[in-house]
Amino acid sequence: MGVSIRGLMLDRGGVVQEHYAVVYAPKKKKRLSANCLELMPDEAAARAAADPDHHRHPAVVAGPSKSSEGQYLFYLVRWL
Repeated sequence: MGVSIRGLMLDRGGVVQEHYAVVYAPKKKKRLSANCLELMPDEAAARAAADPDHHRHPAVVAGPSKSSEGQYLFYLVRWL
């Protein structure tokens, strides 16, 4: 189950946005490194590219956000 980040992040500049994605997630996490996901143009594409047998799951993510270590992160909004 995803976590809603709407109340956690305030982005007046519009940089952090929701995206459809396929997430490589052997363990389902709420905070995802940018190198663990592939952004998709729409929900249908995310669902079509999913491969649960290889831990690739369709999701809605929000980001990117830069961590204090300099990595780009996305946050799980919900699994599709």
